[in-house]
Amino acid sequence: MHANALILAVVFSSVAFAASGELEKLRNAQDRPALEARAQALHADAEKSASDAKKWIAAASAYSYLAEVAYELRDKGGSMRAAEAGARDAESAVSINGKVADYYRILGTLCGQVIPANPIMGALAYGRKAKNALDKALQMDPKSAMAHVAHGVGYYYLPANFGGGPDNALKDYKQALALDPKNADAYLWMGVALAKQHQNKAAREAFTKALQLEPDRRWAKQQLDKTPAQ
Repeated sequence: MHANALILAVVFSSVAFAASGELEKLRNAQDRPALEARAQALHADAEKSASDAKKWIAAASAYSYLAEVAYELRDKGGSMRAAEAGARDAESAVSINGKVADYYRILGTLCGQVIPANPIMGALAYGRKAKNALDKALQMDPKSAMAHVAHGVGYYYLPANFGGGPDNALKDYKQALALDPKNADAYLWMGVALAKQHQNKAAREAFTKALQLEPDRRWAKQQLDKTPAQ
């Protein structure tokens, strides 16, 4: 599901950096058609250079943005399909180069994004993959704020009987903010988890902080608008 959300921590080519910034802007504006076109183009480019892990992870990142926006627009089926496509690309990147923590973060994020469309079956099929990949990302880079955010989002989406839920997610978001106090995604997802717990005042404060850090994030504004003041 981003600050800054899916800009990779590994050293990418200048083209990959430019693509990541472009994708973030499209995500913030919820421009789903443009994201879909970019994801498909990046996937096609990766297929032409099948041994280039950076190209596979760039395509995976684009699909993750697309899955995020589809979910925000309440198309859970579309979000699931984008996440499954992205997970396959992320798995290709990991199989080529399994020494980059952020590759596992993106793989775990995508596996987690599959789950909301069908929480029980999705958790059975992808829950363990998501947890294993995100745990691996944190083991390799425990100071990655975005890995903690992704880990928290994974826990948020997992059903309670699989060890998920907002309580565990909040621990990750707090750790992410301890590492990076300006992480807009951590504040946004903290607000989502707090709202789930009906802590509306605290949720609104978190959404407000997210928007201060990332004013163009349309979903953060939507979440703030729909959360009651008390």
